[in-house]
Amino acid sequence: MSSAVLAVDQGTSGTKALVICPERGVIGSGFAPVAPRYGPGDSVETDPRELLSSVLDAGRQALADAAEPVAAVGLANQGETVLAWNPDTGEPLTDAVVWQDRRAAPLCAALAEHDEELTRITGLPLDPYFAAPKMAWIRRGLTTDGVVTTSDSWLIHRLTGAFVTDAATAGRTQLLDLDEVAWSPRALELFGLDGERLPEVVDAAGPVGTTTAFGAPVPLTGLLVDQQAALLAQNVTEPGGAKCTYGTGAFLLTQTGASPRRTGSGLVSCVAWRLGGETSYCLDGQVYTVASAVRWLTDLGVVSGAADLDPVGSAVPDSGGVVFVPALAGLAAPWWRGDVRGSLTGLGLGTGPGHLVRALCEGIAAQVVELASAAAADLGRPLTRLRVDGGLTRSALLMQTQADLLQLPVEVSALPDVTALGAGAVARLGLDPALTLADAVPDGRPSAVYEPRIGPDEAAERLGRFRAEVTTLLERSPDAPRVP
Repeated sequence: MSSAVLAVDQGTSGTKALVICPERGVIGSGFAPVAPRYGPGDSVETDPRELLSSVLDAGRQALADAAEPVAAVGLANQGETVLAWNPDTGEPLTDAVVWQDRRAAPLCAALAEHDEELTRITGLPLDPYFAAPKMAWIRRGLTTDGVVTTSDSWLIHRLTGAFVTDAATAGRTQLLDLDEVAWSPRALELFGLDGERLPEVVDAAGPVGTTTAFGAPVPLTGLLVDQQAALLAQNVTEPGGAKCTYGTGAFLLTQTGASPRRTGSGLVSCVAWRLGGETSYCLDGQVYTVASAVRWLTDLGVVSGAADLDPVGSAVPDSGGVVFVPALAGLAAPWWRGDVRGSLTGLGLGTGPGHLVRALCEGIAAQVVELASAAAADLGRPLTRLRVDGGLTRSALLMQTQADLLQLPVEVSALPDVTALGAGAVARLGLDPALTLADAVPDGRPSAVYEPRIGPDEAAERLGRFRAEVTTLLERSPDAPRVP
């Protein structure tokens, strides 16, 4: 019998699938793009049928590439993306409202007096980034029919007929009691969702159902939200370790162990995974626009794509005084100011594409430094290194800038597609409960380690310019920042 598994990472801009053999590593791969639609009023939507077809296409490509059967399937998902759908037919009733969508902001404003209570119950601050505000927005403005869930539950139902979500994905809704790891009646009441039929909350590893979507019947045995899948694949399984994924956004997670750690720094506390009924927790911080900010520069014609960052940015020695706060969809952790928009200052007649690229890299890296500093404050000790993954880690300029501003070594994963590898790891654990985490998680050394090339004084000066600009943006807005 085959011991390989099919690992599927359904992401914002595409779906990646890998066939992973425990002895030979990745033996097959596939990819299918997804095209989110960015519209007026901070709307971001995707056709759910495109999400499903991308899963099927990428999975079938990977299986054809491997040219051998698999024993199980694992699925990672994009977390806070939601839709309404008919549980009898499986047909979508709305488009998928993507995690970046901000149209639920007025709903959150109306619930502002309950922000502290919701944060205490769920670990998450009241923000349209999370799933519950989007679910309530769909119910109030689009449809009251069917069920409204995160996208993983719909995909799982289409693949197997089951109606479930894993504990970590449930933890991204703002409807999960963080301590009980069960749906919170109070949170449901506050969002007006107390009459909803919700999926069963299950472990990340274990049989969910059987799918024939990829050919012969095969069990679905692994489920995990994307960033936690990357945390697992990066082998950050002990308290104090941290990883950052650079994708559409940037996501820094640090493991906190068997107890949730309430945070005063602006990071969110959430479930890392639940395995064998035992829950591990993490702290999570987000930068909303990273690869999407690169795409913005590309659309303006400054670069032709992410591959241009290094050659264009390396043509100049520094940013030339340009400061870029790439808050093109608002500021996430630790500020939680979705109303704030980005800024580009310090422009002059001599400003060229290279300066804009360097300023963008500094803006992304500076926001990650803020997340790392918040994590260190919550943990009570400084981070000693940062493990990183994601498409933009291919940019040596961005990674060197990150190490310089962070003043710590930045270790780039040698394993591409770590989110899919995390989905594969939980699929293997679900297939063989005798395996340990150490058995299931791939062991890899970094492909590159970036050490700081500047001293702490210069790093502090560059960070100071960025922070001053963020302060200016916060002061321009009528709302006071939640986190000082």
